[in-house]
Amino acid sequence: MRKRWLKTIVVVAIVAVLAAACGRENDEAGGENGKAAVTAATGLRTTLFKLFGEHVNLATVAAARALTGNTPAFEAAAAALDGNSNDIAAAIGSVYGEETQKAFDPLWKKHIGFVVSYVQGKGAGDQAKQDKAVDDLTAYAGEFGAVLESVTQGRLTKDAVSGLVSEHIGTLKTAIDGVAAKDFRKGFQDLRKAYAHMEMIASGLAGAIADQKPGAVENGDPATPAGDLQVTLFRLLGEHVNLASLATGQALAGNTPGFEAAAAALDGNSNDIAAAIGSVYGEETRQAFDPLWKKHIGFFVDYTQGKAAIDQAKQDKAVADLTAYAAEFGAVIESVTEERLTKDAVSELVSAHIGGLKDVVDGFAAKDFAKSYAALRPAYAHMQMISDALAGAIAEQFPDKY
Repeated sequence: MRKRWLKTIVVVAIVAVLAAACGRENDEAGGENGKAAVTAATGLRTTLFKLFGEHVNLATVAAARALTGNTPAFEAAAAALDGNSNDIAAAIGSVYGEETQKAFDPLWKKHIGFVVSYVQGKGAGDQAKQDKAVDDLTAYAGEFGAVLESVTQGRLTKDAVSGLVSEHIGTLKTAIDGVAAKDFRKGFQDLRKAYAHMEMIASGLAGAIADQKPGAVENGDPATPAGDLQVTLFRLLGEHVNLASLATGQALAGNTPGFEAAAAALDGNSNDIAAAIGSVYGEETRQAFDPLWKKHIGFFVDYTQGKAAIDQAKQDKAVADLTAYAAEFGAVIESVTEERLTKDAVSELVSAHIGGLKDVVDGFAAKDFAKSYAALRPAYAHMQMISDALAGAIAEQFPDKY
């Protein structure tokens, strides 16, 4: 007998606290063989990536808003970035305690301050300030590595962490440089690379924690095939929200080159999502899934255009199309997963995704940037519910592989 999916549970305290930092519960599914696709360890890995990936997106968006001179949008994005930093520190504290959290919080935010200095130098054409910021960031990588080596009791070495953090800094700097040069296509493609790179940091830290805290992290190997699937699906689905928000924000700001570049990056993300589905279900399914997925992006373009033109009829039509799409998408996923995910369950998840992204667009249209970036965070985090559900269904459907 197949077990019913989307059975919400409270997993061990560590993952519950980590998830609570982003305002959601973790789900766990089991197949006929009793294997859980979403364990405490794989959930930890995905949640850490969710936070670190969000850091990259918000830092780049804040930099872009600053460099285009939109102070209210910059301040709102910076506030969202600060909230993300607080959640990262809380995640570390949930594992290592309040004292470590208090020490980690200013350490993490320190490198954000250096990035701000770099962006200010870029905006002012001040090469000396840029060079100083780069030197500070280079030194920071070693400092951060030493702290993580100590906290994980040598499970992560200073050199290994320093190398990963240096790469994070380098990829983020490259994305910012592209935006500063108004080469938005390069900047947003580099953003995709910087975002994806954070999976290496999240996976390394999750593995060290699982090894260090075996009593707290159930099924303590986060690097399983199911874990790989889970984090990959979230990485792509979370990126979809980030890039869709970026594209609509650029469009509503009247930045046509920025919109076109963000739309191109979003199309690349859509291709990667379809490829991920195809890697599981085959080429025929990939070819059918690709236009289905992109269909709802087209409806969001319609909605954004309606907002820009203050065309209520066009907005209403787009909302009606998106509402119908949620049910259509749910029916397809129910069929593909052989009812391991039901039409109604998927439709509900997709409707929540659509509603969250609509709130982001509405904020941009009203120039209420605080509303937009406050809505972006839960819209991004919500995609873990979808990725966890899909990963669980796939793992149950293909137990020999996952």
